[in-house]
Amino acid sequence: MSKINEVTSIASRTLKRPTKNSRRPAWMEKPNPLTQVLKFIALGVSVLLVIVPFWSIIATSLADKQTLDKSAGGMVLWPGQPSFEAYGAVLSGGTVTRAMIISIGITVMGTFLSLAATAGLAYWLSRRDAFGARPMLLLLLGALLFSPGLIPGYLVVKELNLLDSWWSLILPVLVNAFNVIVMRAFFQELPQELFDSAEIDGASSLTVLRRIVLPLSKAVLAVIGLFYAVAYWNAFFSAMLYIQSTEKWPMALVLRAFVVDQTAIGGNQVGAATEALPPQLQLQMAILVISLVPILIVYPFLQRHFAKGMMIGAVKG
Repeated sequence: MSKINEVTSIASRTLKRPTKNSRRPAWMEKPNPLTQVLKFIALGVSVLLVIVPFWSIIATSLADKQTLDKSAGGMVLWPGQPSFEAYGAVLSGGTVTRAMIISIGITVMGTFLSLAATAGLAYWLSRRDAFGARPMLLLLLGALLFSPGLIPGYLVVKELNLLDSWWSLILPVLVNAFNVIVMRAFFQELPQELFDSAEIDGASSLTVLRRIVLPLSKAVLAVIGLFYAVAYWNAFFSAMLYIQSTEKWPMALVLRAFVVDQTAIGGNQVGAATEALPPQLQLQMAILVISLVPILIVYPFLQRHFAKGMMIGAVKG
């Protein structure tokens, strides 16, 4: 009996003894202080590379004329005596203010219509017994692989009499195939029992979508809505192709004209007297900051849904 106990004790000690190749998972290992310091340094450098350009833009837009003269017409890192004259001139009317209103209208209207069309199409494709769902899904997958091209797209817009119309920035890109597939995958993850009980109660497909599916899909709707909003707000190339009248320019074209092409900003562009205009560089940076503000305001409210919406929507294809 003692020999049996001795053998058992030796076997248990042998099993508990770690082998040479056995290691704990990386998250259970004690962090190396040198590695931690290097990580913090790399993270700090990355943050500075992102923050410093933005801060320079803001500082230049607030800098007074004396500070800009000292920098020899270049960007500044500290505004000296901050002045909001450039923002007052830009927001007092004229081309910039009109372009801001146009971009906000296109973004709000386009995002709403795109979300409605994407949600309806994704719900139809997510139902197993939906008529014609499989051919439409194959068509969407084909749209992801094969782009129609620039010239066919322009000819379609021209034949629909959408040239020089704000609808030319919305209707051709109303539905994005990738967003439809992501939302369809999200809808397929919803419990089937909800749909079965709704059908037993006699609810129509529209009622199920409006009262059951959409309230449970706030995460993916927020993510897809952010994608659409950013795309509409930054619609530069399509606006350059289809919008011909300067009074219909969105904010993206104004940025190109005044910031990229360095077009002189006069009193009629900003709605202020010519002799009272701040320096050109200050005006350009103020326009750039104003163009970034709407997305920066919206994003924090949707950020908490971002990871959840993308991960859940991409689990099932």
